[in-house]
Amino acid sequence: MQDTSFAVNLRHACSTRKSVSEICRQLGVNRQQFNRYVNGEAMPSPHNLARIAAFFGMRPGDFSLDPVKFEQRLLSSSGAAFEADALQACFPGNLPALRRHLGYYQTYHVSLSWPGMIVCSCARIDEKDGVVRVKTIERIQDRPHEIRQFTKYVGLASFLQNRIFIVERSTRDEPMIAETILAPFETHQRVYLKGMTLGISWRKQNQPYASRAIWRHLGADTDRRLLLSRCGVMPQNSRLLPPTVREFLESGDSPVLSAPLGGT
Repeated sequence: MQDTSFAVNLRHACSTRKSVSEICRQLGVNRQQFNRYVNGEAMPSPHNLARIAAFFGMRPGDFSLDPVKFEQRLLSSSGAAFEADALQACFPGNLPALRRHLGYYQTYHVSLSWPGMIVCSCARIDEKDGVVRVKTIERIQDRPHEIRQFTKYVGLASFLQNRIFIVERSTRDEPMIAETILAPFETHQRVYLKGMTLGISWRKQNQPYASRAIWRHLGADTDRRLLLSRCGVMPQNSRLLPPTVREFLESGDSPVLSAPLGGT
């Protein structure tokens, strides 16, 4: 039995926005399926219900309220109290498009602490219950300077406007936020994702940085030990760098938007 209050409340919520098409685009929800929700022909999954509710600054249970109470709640919740939920509604964005990019990656970006060097790390993008998660491991050994760095990042990914947005936090005692924006090279090239990575240097200056980044897709299953063994810093002319990686990281003007005093 369908929740009739849900359909009535959803229609009212939709009436406060420019169009249903715009709502579907921002949510990354199929228009025909969304119409079934609006017409009371189907109920969304718990995951989609949470995303729809967050989009309108509501909680999932609010859509089962009496329509009069719902209108009052919708009006009162239009402030800043639910901004975090509204941001959460952006993830995972276009899930079918993002699923094409699930798997393991060898990642590369221009180093800021070691001039002329490239940082090679590894990452995994996977899905669980409709949520697309990202885990990145960065391992650097600089024996001459007696530096050993092992950093793990965990976060979420979203696909919006043909771009992959990744927001991660380090798992150390004093966590930091890192952001990466990636795009496919072209329609028929899905091996590489190119873009920028932004964050805060891990050294004591804690300066912001941004540099070119490129991710090489290695499939849904790979040798994890081999993947991790490749992590580290290497010269820009290293033979271990795939030609596509080297060309992208060396192309154009300086890849650094805001050079920090330290960090990777």
